[in-house]
Amino acid sequence: METTFLKSILDNDFYKFTMQHAVIKLFPKAKVRYGFINRGKHIFPPGFADLLRKSVDAMADLRLTKNEKQYLSKFCPYLDPTYLDFLHGYVYDPSEVQITQEGSEIKVTIEGFWYRTILWEVPLMALISELFYKSNHLIRLNDEAIKTLTKNKIDNYNSLGVSILEFGTRRRHSYDVHVLINKTLQSFGSESFIGTSNVHFAMVNNIRPLGTHAHEWFMFHAAQYGFKMANLISLEHWTQVYGGDLGIALTDTYTTDVFFEQFDKKYSKLFDGVRHDSGHPIEFAQKVISHYTKMGIDPKSKVIVFSDSLNYDKVKLITDFCKDKIKMSFGIGTNFTNDVGLPPMNMVIKLTEVKLDNTHWQGVVKLSDEKNKNTGTPEMIALAKQVLGIKCFFV
Repeated sequence: METTFLKSILDNDFYKFTMQHAVIKLFPKAKVRYGFINRGKHIFPPGFADLLRKSVDAMADLRLTKNEKQYLSKFCPYLDPTYLDFLHGYVYDPSEVQITQEGSEIKVTIEGFWYRTILWEVPLMALISELFYKSNHLIRLNDEAIKTLTKNKIDNYNSLGVSILEFGTRRRHSYDVHVLINKTLQSFGSESFIGTSNVHFAMVNNIRPLGTHAHEWFMFHAAQYGFKMANLISLEHWTQVYGGDLGIALTDTYTTDVFFEQFDKKYSKLFDGVRHDSGHPIEFAQKVISHYTKMGIDPKSKVIVFSDSLNYDKVKLITDFCKDKIKMSFGIGTNFTNDVGLPPMNMVIKLTEVKLDNTHWQGVVKLSDEKNKNTGTPEMIALAKQVLGIKCFFV
């Protein structure tokens, strides 16, 4: 059966590199564990784990090329030259990834130093997705049909006058579809398409990659400093590393309401805006606008990056509400890169445990604004809710 191999070490989401850069600076001794969660209860065929193992082992051959390093230096000046030198010498270690299969279920875990293992999550998910469709012999729409579908989508977004980002690496149908999507968006999206979170495709298009940080940044800080201080110290550390660059803050690691309790005037002014990743988008926008207004900040000077399971109808709904109230952009993932006539996969790889300097392994928690996006053991979730004063929320 045909396997799948990545073509570039930059075939990854940008926020993985920005967080890696920060982790090297601040937490070089921290160790972590990640785990695969099969939310969609997908059935994996016999031998799938072996196929994935071959693809993972092949990642050890990936290297940052001289041209790729020059690209990062040009478009990402906030990444230190020392970090780019590190990345130039970085090699994936497949022994950090354990893969097993029992019947139709696969188990994938990652363990090692955080600064090393942080790059595995996104390409691993992309490989799992592509191999799933190949190994099950599922036939997608042909290239012309996908191109037409994508052109129609970007035409609609052009007519709305909104800013569109492509966020679809982790659950893409395949690398080939991802190539086709970005070519089509680049060709027909001049009025709305502003770029991609995938560093490899950003380089192909000669544009800067887009992204900042992910939930794991806040989850780690909760383990290190406690739930009450997690948001505050996460933001402070981010500003220490990046100053005013990469200024979009993720709000929903411990619910948006808790986040805004600590998103004081200093950070509200310093960060360019916030990202929405769970919960009702209009309710979120109302909270954001109210927060900035309370801080004496003109909401129209700030931006919300919406990124939660978007399609045209949701984008139009949000646009109609936010227009003339606050700036907005839209990160669209699966609806671009895995709308190919087959059911898209529903899966994640999440940080599960951390091990700080000379301590034991400790579980981590994410309390999203949606029930099905929570992660962590029931005991740790209950503890986090108690500490943060969340009285009525999903278990």
